Amino acid sequence: MPTYEYQCSDCSYTYEVFHKISLDPLTQCPKCRKDTLKRCVGGKNAVLNFKGSGFYITDYGKNPEQKPSKESSDNQ
Repeated sequence: MPTYEYQCSDCSYTYEVFHKISLDPLTQCPKCRKDTLKRCVGGKNAVLNFKGSGFYITDYGKNPEQKPSKESSDNQ
């Protein structure tokens, strides 16, 4: 589930909410209770985290044409 950043256009209150993508965006500000809440695009801490196999460098096979590391070239 992603984390969304919301900001009230009336009182400028900003906060983050963790909820499902399928849910409709929130509209009511928890501070001033007005329906002026907008979801921010990107947010200040926008991070995309991939979880599961296939997303880490160690999950991929080595490239046969990979250049030798600096250590192995120094020993020759």
